[in-house]
Amino acid sequence: MTALSIVAAKPSAVAETPPAACAEMYTDAHPDAHTDAHKEIQREAALEAAIAARAAAAGERRARLRAFLKRALPPLIGFALFIGIWHLATLSASGLPGPLQTWKAAVVLFADPFYQNGPNDQGIGWNVLSSLQRVAIGFGFAALVGIPAGFVLGRFSFMNAMVNPLISLLRPVSPLAWLPIGLLVFKRADPAATWTIFICSIWPMIINTAVGVQRVPQDYLNVARVLALSEWKVVTRILFPAVLPYMLTGIRLSIGTAWLVIVAAEMLTGGVGIGFWVWDEWNNLKVEHIIIAIFVIGIVGLLLEQFLIMLAKRFTYENT
Repeated sequence: MTALSIVAAKPSAVAETPPAACAEMYTDAHPDAHTDAHKEIQREAALEAAIAARAAAAGERRARLRAFLKRALPPLIGFALFIGIWHLATLSASGLPGPLQTWKAAVVLFADPFYQNGPNDQGIGWNVLSSLQRVAIGFGFAALVGIPAGFVLGRFSFMNAMVNPLISLLRPVSPLAWLPIGLLVFKRADPAATWTIFICSIWPMIINTAVGVQRVPQDYLNVARVLALSEWKVVTRILFPAVLPYMLTGIRLSIGTAWLVIVAAEMLTGGVGIGFWVWDEWNNLKVEHIIIAIFVIGIVGLLLEQFLIMLAKRFTYENT
């Protein structure tokens, strides 16, 4: 009786064994099966990781696309509205070239921007470079004079009180009012245009540099006085690093004014330059070339200003 019950109990004990335990008993008995199961788990984990990585990459691409559209879409809409208004204006104004006509003229014009058919017949590229050269020379002289003058005026209150009324008197004068003085003194058009750039570029650099020197904390100067530093070391080690952002702001304002003035000065003086080229194209009744020149002048001025803004950000140190 006892033997029969033992025999009867064996099947039920086997039936109650959990499947995991059976799999473990099977894999213990068959090592290859254990390896295959482990590889299958690794494959599933790798597949899940790949899917998650693809989803993250797709989300990052969507975020970048949204950021790009947020930056690019408003300017594109603005340009589209401008071109639309321009096209509508050409329908009622006879003689004003439309966007398509101007684009075709620009394609022909920029196909060879550096041609030379004589001293007064050169491509638009040479004219832009000539104007940039005049601006660089006049602006360079203005920086050589204006920045040191700003340090002197900001450092010494007596000099500031003496020169400030003269600056207030001469700064509002139109730059073109100085052009006849340049023609009278230099007897040539190029130096006169350079003089005009110089006199209109110097004021922002003087004023901004002087303001920057005056805003240097007095504690810095007190430390220099305690250390018995020379005036040269005070300027180079203390004032110059602190005033540099103000200087770059003045330079940025000056370069914009210089590029604005050179076009008008070249219209009056003639020769080679983007201003003279605009006036010459007007005499030839090529209005589409004048519109192209307007865009070129704006793009060059924008590039100059953006370069100086980047430079100013590079040397601007925020208080943390």
